Amino acid sequence: MARTVGLDIGGTKFLVASADEKGRILARIKYPTPENLAQGIELLNDMIAQVAGSEPLIGMGAAIGGPLDWQTGVVSPLHQPEWRNMPLKEIMEKRWGCPFFVDVDTNVAALGEFTFGGERASRFLYMTISTGIGGGFLIDGEIYRGKNGEHPEVGHQSIPFHCRYPERVVCECGAQGCLEALVSGNGIRRIYQKPAEELTDDEWEEVSHNLGQALRNIAAICAPDVIVLGGGVAVGGGEEFIAKARQVMTDNLKIVPVPQVRLSHLGYETALLGAIALALHGFTPGQR
Repeated sequence: MARTVGLDIGGTKFLVASADEKGRILARIKYPTPENLAQGIELLNDMIAQVAGSEPLIGMGAAIGGPLDWQTGVVSPLHQPEWRNMPLKEIMEKRWGCPFFVDVDTNVAALGEFTFGGERASRFLYMTISTGIGGGFLIDGEIYRGKNGEHPEVGHQSIPFHCRYPERVVCECGAQGCLEALVSGNGIRRIYQKPAEELTDDEWEEVSHNLGQALRNIAAICAPDVIVLGGGVAVGGGEEFIAKARQVMTDNLKIVPVPQVRLSHLGYETALLGAIALALHGFTPGQR
């Protein structure tokens, strides 16, 4: 039976799974991410071999942090310092002899939610709130790309924020007032000196307000039908966190329609499932 393989190549963990031709997962494994590049490639190949077994591979897909060139498959994920200008597509296609697709993890997660999460909105935005913040925007099932194919960065929009420690609002990109500096896992640790799961109700109120203002921006500019939120901070904050942010968005939208806003149905495996969708359909799952 022919198989596809999906790779979620994270800064702290590798997730690899094989699936059948309908996208049903057959095997999955997880290992910590090695710091060394050569060890990382060797581990990925070992993991692929474990989940693929002796079956032929018809396609592979991968989710990884940016920046990258999705057409050439050359990647330089920020959270893996040794992975600079690495021709991942070329390496994997030479080793495994099947088509290999790779894209920014949030684009891939959006494909996963669209393909396997029961989401069929024409204008669909997936947003992950985790160590950092990113998003993927699909129009009729296809990834929206900016000028020269660039990946839009929803985490680096500026918002009118509430914060009791404004001097601690510092974004790694160097710009002022970024959403990622306020609502991401790293931002929360920097501002409140503790992880998101230890925030008080008042502190969650600030984080919810700031997320709501960002959702307002996204709704006003992109006019999506649905915004789905995933990632550790979003899942950890749960429905109460999302409901408060949704209310801030709704209260401040006066012209454009209010989109649906909900938590991901796929949890922590959204990017892995998106990688399987890439393996099956390339970059256009809506055309299957």
